[in-house]
Formats: sequence, structure tokens, C-alpha cells
Amino acid sequence: MKLARTRSTAAAACALAALGLLTACNRDSSGSAASGGDQPAIGIDLPRSDSDFWNSYAEYLKKDIKSEDINALPLSNSQNDITKLVANVQVFQNTGAKAVVMAPQDTGAIASTLDTLASKKIPVVSVDTRPDKGDVYMVVRADNRAYGTKACEFLGEQLGGKGKVAELQGALDSINGRDRSEAFAQCMKEKFPDIKVFELPTDWKGDVASAKLQSLLAQHPDLNGIYMQAGGVFLQPTLALLEQKGLLKPAGEKGHISIISNDGIPQEFDAIRKGQIDATVSQPADLYAKYALYYAKAAAEGKTFKAGKTDHGSTIVEIPNGLEDQLPAPLVTKDNVDDKTLWGNNVGQ
Repeated sequence: MKLARTRSTAAAACALAALGLLTACNRDSSGSAASGGDQPAIGIDLPRSDSDFWNSYAEYLKKDIKSEDINALPLSNSQNDITKLVANVQVFQNTGAKAVVMAPQDTGAIASTLDTLASKKIPVVSVDTRPDKGDVYMVVRADNRAYGTKACEFLGEQLGGKGKVAELQGALDSINGRDRSEAFAQCMKEKFPDIKVFELPTDWKGDVASAKLQSLLAQHPDLNGIYMQAGGVFLQPTLALLEQKGLLKPAGEKGHISIISNDGIPQEFDAIRKGQIDATVSQPADLYAKYALYYAKAAAEGKTFKAGKTDHGSTIVEIPNGLEDQLPAPLVTKDNVDDKTLWGNNVGQ
């Protein structure tokens, strides 16, 4: 697809928006194909812009689109709204997408859209989230159950198997929220039965997490552990609340609340260095972007994959509705927080 064609399809997208798909015209022109030549067009929807993790993912995408000569249609952002995602995907269909990259935050509600894309023979790569139903070409994701287990084992050892822990859960209508929560609960029950866990559903919203944590602290001022399922949205409000209440004690000091997070953003690494939190599990935002584009391009070109070890240190597994490439997600503590191979130490480079 030629560049001129790509520009005309962007204009067509806005024309369609005027006919009822207005939200889908909220696109990032920097994501349009700067080169791409005759490569098949790929539609890419960003899931949200209220998370440092997803903002980093977006920057890696834009960088890789240019460096890998990807013919990307103008990026859209569904802002954690399934109706916007559906509208954005409709524009991709109407503007010549041969593959679609998305990260549906509601993994149940996307099924009918996936069925529609399948009927149009447009393959889908889902990033970080695994749709509950509907065919996907590839899910690019880390093992989220391992996130919950790693968090449990780390906190359990930090607390010596006793204490009270607040779990700031993600949305439970998301496979990620469910996987992390179920694995954390199972591990705590089996390995650390003397730790009391307070489950706080947040729908991935920082203000909700802060409000619920504040209420919990009023009832249990002796809370000594916190598991944040998404540092990108929970870190700053949590640290602000603890500081306000005089509870933000550095690691090693009496009264320190042990905290482990998920994401691996630079802000978490800084908090580890300062002793404000103890650890995080690094979701590979850079690899999510790289392999989302890799598989989308492969899908558009008709290539296929099968379960097994990959050449990039991961494992492809079979799932009920397709395949999933489970990328590595290492635990980060004060011992390895300065490791230059971690994407959180390389943002902007």
C-alpha cells in the first residue's frame, strides 16, 4: 500500500467518523506509516493513556513502526472504552487493514468484534490481554499467573509468613486481573496461611485504589504489606497516601510497609532505589511493542506459528482461541534494579 493511499484512508476514517464513528477519528498522526511501501496495512489501537506503562508501550510502538518499516494506519486510542475500541476497529476494516493489533481491557466484551474480524479474514494480535472468546492469531503476553505467584512469594518471605496485606487488584473482568488475583490467592493460601489478605478490586483505577486503601488503613493501621497489580496506575496515588499518613518508611526502617508491584516502569525503579517499595515484576513493554508488530506483519503476510520455544527466549503455548507467546517478565529488586537490560532503564534511549 502506497503512502498516498495511506493518507487517503486516514481521510476516509475521519469521513466515517462524521457518520457516527467520531471517537475513532481521535488518532495519532505520528503513528501513520512514514514508509511501509507496499507492505500490508496494520491497524493499531492503544488501550489507554492514563498509565505510565501503556504510555511507554505507545512510544516503543511508534519507534518500532519507523525502524521496522511497518505500514501502520494512524494509531487510535480506545481509552479503556470497549465502544471506542469497536468503533476504531470498524475504521481499520474500512481503511484496508490486513491485520489488527489491540489490547482489549474488557476481555469478555470483545468477542463479537473478534468474530467480525475473523469473518473478514483480518487476523488479530492481542497485547498483554487474552480475550476470553473469539479467534486471535497471537496473544503477546507474559505469564500473568506467575506475576501473582512471584508477588505472593516475595511478600510472604519479606513478612516472615505473618501479617496483613492489601492487594490492589485490577479489573476482574480482565484476564490479567483474574490471573494475578487467583494466583496470588492460591499461593497465599498454600504457602502463607498466617497472612491475612484484603482484596481490593479497583478496575485498574488509581483513585479507586487510593480510596479503598485509605479506608482499609483506618480499620487496620498495622497493615504491613501491599501488592499493587499495576504500578503504572497505582504507584503514585499509593505512595502519596502513605506519605500523607506518615507511613512511607524506607526499607529497613521500623514501620516500613513491604510493597511489590507489577509493570517495571522507571518510576517503580526509582521507588525501589529510594526504599519506598521493595520490588516489581517487569512487564516487557518494549517486547510487547516489538512482537505485536512482528506477529501482525507475519499474520498479514499469511505466515503461521506453532506451540514451542521461540528464538527470543519465550514459549508459545496453545490457548482455546489461538496461540500465546509468553514473554519473560523478571522480578526486580534492589539487587538488580540497575540492570541495563531492563526496559525501564532504557526508556527514551
